[in-house]
Amino acid sequence: MPLAYQVKPIPIIVAITVVIITLLGTSLQAVEVEFEASGNIALEQRYFFKEGLYPQQLNHSQSSLLFEPELYWQWNSGNDSVIFTPFYRLDSADITRSHSDIRELAYIHAGDDWELRLGIRKEFWGVTEFQHLVDVINQTDGVEDFDGEDKLGQQMLNLSLVNDWGIVDVFLLPGFRERTYPGKKGRLRSPVVVDEDNVNYESSAGKQHLDLALRWAHSVGDFDLGAYWFHGTNREAYLTPSSENTLQQYYVQMDQLGVDVQATLGDWLWKFEGIYRSTTQQDFWASQVGFEYSFIGLFESALDLGILMEHSWDSRGEASISEQSSLLQNDVFFGARLAFNDMQSSELLMGFSSDLNHTAYSFLIEANRRFGDDIIISVDVRLLQTNDEQDLLYALRSDDHAQFAVAWYF
Repeated sequence: MPLAYQVKPIPIIVAITVVIITLLGTSLQAVEVEFEASGNIALEQRYFFKEGLYPQQLNHSQSSLLFEPELYWQWNSGNDSVIFTPFYRLDSADITRSHSDIRELAYIHAGDDWELRLGIRKEFWGVTEFQHLVDVINQTDGVEDFDGEDKLGQQMLNLSLVNDWGIVDVFLLPGFRERTYPGKKGRLRSPVVVDEDNVNYESSAGKQHLDLALRWAHSVGDFDLGAYWFHGTNREAYLTPSSENTLQQYYVQMDQLGVDVQATLGDWLWKFEGIYRSTTQQDFWASQVGFEYSFIGLFESALDLGILMEHSWDSRGEASISEQSSLLQNDVFFGARLAFNDMQSSELLMGFSSDLNHTAYSFLIEANRRFGDDIIISVDVRLLQTNDEQDLLYALRSDDHAQFAVAWYF
């Protein structure tokens, strides 16, 4: 495995780290501190069923080692705490996928009806299963996977206010994280590699632009409600060809309004996410709506079966990649989640998606099972099928693959 990888220092991250360490050092004098260490080390093996489509791509096998510890301190009866979660992956084939990050390094103070969080954190918003439209705070770590589930740590100051009519969160986000993309040898990428050094911004402040977000969340009976406004740098880049036969990144400023609703009505779980985004390049609406119905104690056994269905819609439609179109602009998803409720916490998720405008399909299987107290083995399979050159999935048509992982949790 290659040992070379790049870590780009970010002055704001360094400054926030110093502040947290200072706060920690001055607060812990003559105070009883509780400390916990946890995390996981995982070995992952990917196998692509077909050879790579593009020059220099790896053909079939890709191995990697992942290390993600979590260190946690608390004192003052739990009202003050610090969490530190570094992340490191070493990849056998794609040097760009060998990378490190600080997922979290934050100081948290809890008052009676408020909470202050300062540092590098991960903040997740969303209720749907197959796409998280409203999740906007953290940048996508695109070298991890192409599904957008993995996120980079984000510098922030977050004040959370608890009221009878809901929780209000105020976010100040100094410093922007550019999206990561697979390198020349990587799979699950576009035909042209994205140049990580060719980056431009609409704002003259560049990556130092101060982003803002306000969010309200509340539970009313069977309904969990959320709404927010975000103003700052778009987490998605406009990608255009450059003279070096690569794609250059351009990040514009955006205002985005988001709403998420989840209703728990008996065995039904109804879900909705919707956004409106406005930029100098384009304005658009997008939504993700669906349900999950649960069969508890299937056939009088310990099995629980959840049936899922969702539909995604995006008003941008079938734009080109430089126009920042969506892969999920009119798609329907079907899935089934099986929980065995055994001592090994065995779970199985199967999903199928179809593009209603193109002959394009995808299929996934995610299965995991615990062995002993500390070992979790997981198997993921993804199949991607399309013959339509107008569909964005066409670039990944040879990237059907299976992934096997063994993780030790401590």
